[in-house]
Amino acid sequence: MRALHDVPAPAKLNLFLHITGRRADGYHLLQSVFVLIDWCDTLHFELRPDGAITREDLGAALPPDDLCLRAARALQRATGCTQGAHIAIDKRIPAQAGMGGGSSDAASVLLALNRLWGLGLTRAQLQALALALGADVPFFLCGTNAWVEGIGDIICPLELQHAFECERFVVVKPEAGLDTKAIFSSPLLKRDSQRATIADFAAAPNRFTRNDLQPVAQALCPDVDKALQWLASKGLSGRMTGSGSAVFAQSSRAVDLLDAPAAWQVRMCENLGLHPLAGWARD
Repeated sequence: MRALHDVPAPAKLNLFLHITGRRADGYHLLQSVFVLIDWCDTLHFELRPDGAITREDLGAALPPDDLCLRAARALQRATGCTQGAHIAIDKRIPAQAGMGGGSSDAASVLLALNRLWGLGLTRAQLQALALALGADVPFFLCGTNAWVEGIGDIICPLELQHAFECERFVVVKPEAGLDTKAIFSSPLLKRDSQRATIADFAAAPNRFTRNDLQPVAQALCPDVDKALQWLASKGLSGRMTGSGSAVFAQSSRAVDLLDAPAAWQVRMCENLGLHPLAGWARD
């Protein structure tokens, strides 16, 4: 195998996000349900026998040392692999949106290079590497929608009894982005939400619609309010996903998206349920 083309990296939405505390080292403790959606980046991989890791941007430009390069180098170091790769990325998931685009790209890099280099690492071994790259990266390796807690390191795939029907979402990324650090460092951030369980969520998922980061985000970024108001004008109840400026609303009906501001990115997305690369790592 010398190449892997058209490797998807799907975005995620947080159906809710509660901050339940803060560790002594400053990391926040959270609870959330992450769902995979069909808004994806696409990656291409070419084997390099010289051991070099290089990157080409086919869509939006990425930072010089992005998570994809860091993921590839971390995998090399952990395994002693002497092979390299050229990674081309067609970036479509917006940055600073709270949709996990960079983390998803890094997870797809780990999965693809594990296969391209013939390393045979298990999903758990890849997740152990992933946590050092970013809190959301391990989720994208689990293969399905999941209940996530801790600092993002406790991941419980949602089994059939906790699953939900394939849902559609209107996802809105306004022009402005949001910096995660600015939100989590705010003294206004609620950090004491009551802990819940998967069983609580399964019994009443409609009660889990709050993102504790949203009030701070709305204070920092007026575009978040504008996007929520636009969803409300469509008769939809919106909320923020993750720690970025994107908002979303569940919708079982078609929604006219054409009157959104030209600088916004707006899509009707579906819940994937299963990651497209779910079978690329053994348990």
